[in-house]
Parts: sequence; C-alpha cells; structure tokens
Amino acid sequence: MNIKPSNMRKFIAAALLMAANAAMAQPADYSWTSQSKNSSESMPVGGGSIALNVWAENNDLLFYISRSGSFDENNTILKQGRVRIKGICEGNNNFKQTLHLNDGNMTVATGGKNINIWVDVFKPVIHVNIDSKQSTDVEVVYENWRFQDHLVTGGELAQTSFKHTKLKDVYTYKDSIKASGEEVTFFHQNKHPEKDAFHRTVEQQGLKSVESQMYNPISDYIFGGRMIVEGMAFTGMHTGKYLNTEYMGYAFKSKSPKKQHSITIALADCNGSLSDWNVILGNTEKHVNEKRDLSESRKWWNEFWKRSWIEISGEEKGKEVARNYALFRYMLACNAYGQWPTKFNGGLVTFDPVKVQDDHLFTPDYRRWGGGTHTAQNQRLLYWPMLKSGDFDMITPQLDFYKRIVRNAELRSETYWGHKGACFTEQLENFGLPQYFEWGSKRREGFDKGIQYNAWLEYTWDTVLEFCQIALDTYFYNGNDIDEYLPLIQSSLDFFYEHYTQEAKKKSVKGLDENGKLILYPGSAAETFKGAYNATSTVAALKTVTQSLLEYLKGRPGYAEMMKRDSVILKAVPDINFRYVDGHKVLSPAAVWSRVNNTEPTMLYPVFPWRMYGVGRPDLQVALDTWNYDPYVKKFANHISWTQYSIWAACLGLAQEAKEWTIKKLQNGPHRFPAFWGPGFDWAPDHNWGGSGMIGLQEMLLQEVGDTLLVLPAWPKEWDVNFKLHASQGTTVEVEYKQGKVQKMTVLPKSRAGKVKVMN
Repeated sequence: MNIKPSNMRKFIAAALLMAANAAMAQPADYSWTSQSKNSSESMPVGGGSIALNVWAENNDLLFYISRSGSFDENNTILKQGRVRIKGICEGNNNFKQTLHLNDGNMTVATGGKNINIWVDVFKPVIHVNIDSKQSTDVEVVYENWRFQDHLVTGGELAQTSFKHTKLKDVYTYKDSIKASGEEVTFFHQNKHPEKDAFHRTVEQQGLKSVESQMYNPISDYIFGGRMIVEGMAFTGMHTGKYLNTEYMGYAFKSKSPKKQHSITIALADCNGSLSDWNVILGNTEKHVNEKRDLSESRKWWNEFWKRSWIEISGEEKGKEVARNYALFRYMLACNAYGQWPTKFNGGLVTFDPVKVQDDHLFTPDYRRWGGGTHTAQNQRLLYWPMLKSGDFDMITPQLDFYKRIVRNAELRSETYWGHKGACFTEQLENFGLPQYFEWGSKRREGFDKGIQYNAWLEYTWDTVLEFCQIALDTYFYNGNDIDEYLPLIQSSLDFFYEHYTQEAKKKSVKGLDENGKLILYPGSAAETFKGAYNATSTVAALKTVTQSLLEYLKGRPGYAEMMKRDSVILKAVPDINFRYVDGHKVLSPAAVWSRVNNTEPTMLYPVFPWRMYGVGRPDLQVALDTWNYDPYVKKFANHISWTQYSIWAACLGLAQEAKEWTIKKLQNGPHRFPAFWGPGFDWAPDHNWGGSGMIGLQEMLLQEVGDTLLVLPAWPKEWDVNFKLHASQGTTVEVEYKQGKVQKMTVLPKSRAGKVKVMN
C-alpha cells in the first residue's frame, strides 16, 4: 500500500483523463442519480475473480463481496460478507453512482464526497477510496451472517448439493472472525469431511473403492480475507438484521476527521492448513501497491474493450440491446481469471433471495440449483460468446473445470461398466460426479449406478462435447495450444464409442448396426426427448467434435495412434435423422424417442451449436422448414433463460425474427440494473439468459462457412451498427453499417479480406 490517500485523487483524475482521450469507441458509463431500496437494486463492479454488489440505501453505502469458487462443505457458494459505510451518502441531492465500464471501476458522488470502488484484476484485492472536500469522520462495518452454525432445511437446501433430500444434518458452519485495531480477519474453513458433499456423494454412488484416486476440491478448503481500514479503530461488535437475515457487525470509526479515507480488503483461498492460508493472504497484502495496481487494472479494462464491441444506433430498442450486451459482458469479465467458471445461476452477483421470490426467506448465500453444481446445458451459453468477443483468456476457467475432473469421470466408467472413457453427466459437481440429489436418493433396486435416476437427466451425457469444441475453437480462432485438453476431448469421445458398443453387445452379437454405425440407445436429446435412438444432438456433436479434433491433430507429430482411433470413431458416427411434417422434410430430434420431458427443440442443434445447417450451408431449406413447420419448435418457442430462438433465427438468416427474439432476450431485466435478468428457469441474475442473448446478437452480425466470412447475415436494415468481432484464423472484422449500407470495413489480417461476403 505504497500510495498515500492524499495523492489518490490526483492519480485517479489523471488516469481518467488519459482514458477519456483514448482514440477509440469506449463503452458508455452507466449511472443512477438516486439511492436504491435494497440489495436487488445493486450495481456490479469487479475484476479478476471478485465481484461486488454495490448500492446506497438510507444514506449507507453497502456492498456484498463474492469470489469465484468459495465452496463450503455443502458445495454452497458463500459470499465473503457485506461492508457498510454508515451515513456516507447525503440523500439524493447531487447523488450519482456510476459504473465506468472502460476503466472497470465504480464511483459514488454524494454531498461533496467522491468514493471510488475498484477491484484489482491481477490480485484478489478490493479498494475503496473516499475523498471529501471537508474533513469528515467515517464509520465502516464488516457484516457477517454466519456468526453461528445454521441448519439448512426445506427449500433452502437448493443452495447445496443436497437439494430436496431428506437429510437432517446439513449445516452452514460458522465463519471464524477476529477484529482488532485497524483490521478484521474472516475465513471459512471446511472442517467436516464426513458430512461434506464430496464424501457423501462418493459413498452414495458406490465409489468408495476408488475414492483415494479422486480429485477432491472441497474437503480441506479455506477461503476468506482481511479488511484493513487505515486510520480507523475497532469500536466493537453489534447485532443487526438486513431484510430477513440477522448478522453480526464489526464496527470501525476514524480516529480523527480526514479528507481521505481508504479501505483495503485482500482475499485468499487454498486447499491446505490455516497456516498455509495465512501465508497466502500475507503475501497478497505484501504485494499491494495501489498506484501501480490501479494503473495496471485500468489498463487491462481499457484493452478488454478494444478486443471487440457492438454499438447500435437508431431505434431505442437497438441501443438498449447493445448497452445490455456490454453490461453483461462486463459481468462475465469480472471472473476473467478465477480458478472456477462463472456460474449460470447468478454468477458472482446474486443478492438477497427474498427480493427474487418473496417466499425465499433465506440468507444472501442462497441461489437455486446449487453452487458447486454445474448444469452443463446452461454453463455452455456463457462461454460460446467469448469466441467472437475475443475473450479467450476468460474461457480458461471453464475448460480447466473439466480438465481437473476428467479422471473422476473416467473412474465412473471403469467402476460401473468396466470400460474406458469419461462419463460426464448433467448437474455435474465440481469434483466430476453427478449431484447428490439428482443422482437419485430413492432409486429402484438394481438400477444401473452409472445412470442418474432422474426423468430429465438420465442418459444426458453429451453436453461435455460442446466444451470440447469450445477448446478446439480457441485454437481455430486464436491459435491456442490446447494439448493440455486433449485427454479431456479424447476421453469424452471414447466414452460414447466404448459405452454404446458395449450396450449393443448386451442385446446382440454385434456392437454396431448393419452399416457399421453406433447404436446410440438408450440416449437423450438434452433433457427433452428421452429414450432416444440416435439423438440428433448427440450425433451432430460426435461428428463435429471428432472432425475438429482430427483437423487439430493433422500434421502434428506423435499423434498417429490418436488419429487412427478418432478416424474409427468418426466412421462409426450414425447419420442425422429426418422426418416429414405436412409434406416438409425436417430435422428430427432422433430416429425414435419414448417421451418428451422438457421444452428444448434439440432438432435445431445441427444449426447451433453444431453449424451443420444454416446460412450459406447445404440444405438450408431443411433447416428453415424445421423452424417453420416442426410442431415442437413452435410449441416450445420462448425467450427466457437458456432458450435459443434468437440464435437459431440468426443462424438461419432470418433478420426480422432474429431482431424480435434478440430484443426480448436483451431488453432491460426486471431489476434496477438492466442486465440482471431472471429468475426465469434458474435464478437471478440469470447468466445463461444473458449469454444466449449475446450469441444471438453476434450471429446476426458475423458467421463463417468454411473459409468465407458472412457479414451481416441476419441484420435488420433499420439498425445502424458499429462492431468489431473475432473469427477463425486470428481474424477480426470491424464494420460500420449505416442507412442500409456498409460505410467502412476493416478485416485483419488483410489476407482474409477477400473472403468476406456482405449479406445485408
């Protein structure tokens, strides 16, 4: 902490002036000019692996602290507490709370005071700088609601891995907190391995024999931090209640009135001992240099916004769409360097659940669908748009999630079926096994332990292939070396070949059908078409990923055996099925299926994510007829949460329909911050709602077919747009489109400029 508070104002002003003079289109600031009613009217700010919900209420300034991967014994993501600066605001006169997207920080101006809140992108450190025209006292309170053990029951269990089970001994255990002098230290240490989600799940699912070989991220995990309030003194503890949750407050007050005050909060986590954690925290604090760190973090955000952008002018709805696209992309970037992926069900910016659903009288740690549980069908929608936005570094946490757990998924296959290959399920835990509740706490005697006893999730295994393709696309787009993910990709493909040839041999002499193709039965087309034979979504996934993997391996020394193996797999992938509706040939969700269990038209998966049909591709009419005539496509049409109609419309070149669905997707959400959508099917803020909206908007602007770049393939003429997006071969396409014409276009590298086809 080598910068004096008295110099901070000058440094911030100079940095802001430099950023304002940058010669590029910058994202606009987003501001409020009145205080909020409660935490549901908070505004996010963050960086690296941390995000804050910040709001002013009754003249107090408050913020929640969240960090990626803060999993407790029950695999709940716990917030790291709440900070309250008491009485700092002075009503709504001259009040302004602003998120400065270009610089990644937030300011609050109120009554002659300016408060700057920012998070270090490269270290887990939060800074709050208060600058007043007049000397003033400041009172800061660290608030924590985990001051005693809390029994989790009923609906609140949905925040854990145990969901609707009848377990009676699930506790959120208390944190350790100590305050004195100018600081308060707080941490949560997972201490009860016999009751934690990992050990209960392993035992439940009959995997004790291989437990010692398994990756376990939670049993010895510690996370927390320390808040230092320079020039203040600890004044004592008090109890309070915010909304429906009681808390313990640890209060500090300035020793004397000053014009500048600063608050620094450093966070740390580790799998290990408390002494290990203290060393990590101390090293983080030791390397804080506020002037340098602010400059480097601001530079990162400035460069982030230069990677790509979408600016729409003309109609107000178009402007709203583009603004909310940018706000949501900012929210995703707050976890650019977290160890764990951003969760689809709220990311790092959930708020008090009673303000999402008024009967959810739970603590601020609550979110529906769990913390360590990753619903792959939803997670994928947060990471597909990062390719076109050029945010390749932000994809790493999601790919590493699978890389860490591939061995655990292989152990499932070896234990249950005796074959190789990683079996990844839906509702997948951060240690690679199915969620405790979703695996089935009441299973039929003798039911295959490798199958989730769940009407939605049984045989739903293929979503991992989307993440395999995303990994491969980071190479095709950005030249990333993805050799570290080859075991994941190969093992995922191996599972389908090994498992289904074995399943076929249980019922017949042969492991393949009469054409030498896999018999993908029983299977599942996502959670919708169950008991499927050769589900189209699975067929398209296997074909595309295997082809992409072979393309990646081509010409690389040392991979001859792998290529031979994958050529066998590719040859065995069955063909996509079709059917006829009112005389029109359409894509079928499978050859046959036994029941419909959800509302996702997976017959359109060959359009997206697998890009086998669409604008500029063969047999476009088949895909268009599927869109226009298939009864399930019509019946399931929706825009909320993970639904993908805006994406499919764009990929099919339907400009007006894509526009209408995108407006529904990216219009202002129901909460004060416009990119806080949901709860939808999941929770608020609903991140797979925002992610799917991003994809649809990008596809309206830029698509690829082979070596051809399709510009404006589904763009409405009445929307003017300025955009920069990424494509394969390290390509960027920057276009200014106005009054129905392309006014300017820059394609880099220039060698790809001749591959552009303007569609609008």
